[in-house]
Amino acid sequence: MAIQITDRAVTRFEKLRMMRQTPDHVLRVGVRGGGCSGLSYFLDIVEAPEPKDKVFTFKEGEITVAVDRKSYLFLNGTEIDFEKTLMKTGFVFNNPLSGSSCSCGESFTL
Repeated sequence: MAIQITDRAVTRFEKLRMMRQTPDHVLRVGVRGGGCSGLSYFLDIVEAPEPKDKVFTFKEGEITVAVDRKSYLFLNGTEIDFEKTLMKTGFVFNNPLSGSSCSCGESFTL
């Protein structure tokens, strides 16, 4: 399995890179301890992946997603989406490994 990213998330990431004037940067995705459910997701835009990162490319190599190896254990099979509704705007993690998540969707348990 691998990390997947939807077209909506790709479009939003491209827009963020353009706004920041960092067209060659990559999306770094990971998991940290914390949040109301125990583990929380994080996203960052960085210049390049770390040497030991798992790296996934999308849109014919234009989009790169980097995940550190420890976070990958919790994110394997996850789909990253972008959602814009009346109540919420942001990236969404559809993680098949999470047992439950908090109501805001930013933290989870296994």
